[in-house]
Amino acid sequence: MKCDLHCHTFYSYDGISSPKEMVDAALKKGINCLAITDHGEIKGAREAIEYAKGKPILIIPGIEIKSKEGDVLGLNVKEIISNGLPAKETIKKIREAGGRAIIPHPFAKFRSFKGNLKEILEEADGVEVLNASIFGPSNKKALEFAQKYNLSFTAGSDAHFPDLVGRTYLEIPGEGLSIEIILEKIKNKEAEARGKELSFLETIIDHLKRSLIKIKNYAFRKPRKI
Repeated sequence: MKCDLHCHTFYSYDGISSPKEMVDAALKKGINCLAITDHGEIKGAREAIEYAKGKPILIIPGIEIKSKEGDVLGLNVKEIISNGLPAKETIKKIREAGGRAIIPHPFAKFRSFKGNLKEILEEADGVEVLNASIFGPSNKKALEFAQKYNLSFTAGSDAHFPDLVGRTYLEIPGEGLSIEIILEKIKNKEAEARGKELSFLETIIDHLKRSLIKIKNYAFRKPRKI
């Protein structure tokens, strides 16, 4: 199964695409498992799960939480977990919610994880080693870090727009796997990170688009109906 384990919808402050659009993009690109991990929100994951019923794709509900030390992905999380907590407390709450805690883009410029990453990863369930929205040595550094400490790992596009969905993904052996089996295979490192990160120019364009959307949303966003 091709699993893109990190993407965003318009329920993120820097996203513009609907859950439906992200699911459709994944289907077109042969992605059979998609984790919706909006910033501080789970509505997008709920909508994606409902829309994907009867379609050949598995949706993993998730959330991206901003801890004091940096971002933490909660996979298979179905409730909101507050931003601003210490990373260890964030990880504890993800576990209590029945999820798995992943440290995304740990060495990305401007988005790197602060503090003792090795100590935090002793608490977490893995590290993201291939993120499509990062240009430069950050992904390679994350992969080397995971290999050095024998860590479980994930991969995801970090897509905020449909065109980036599936650019990078985790390939897991098997078909029609459940969320529980996928997470267990990740734990056991039965997977391969696949795909290619954006070029320097593509990265600049992607992050510029996100910044413009963020400004627009902060200035004009109205509460969305559930």
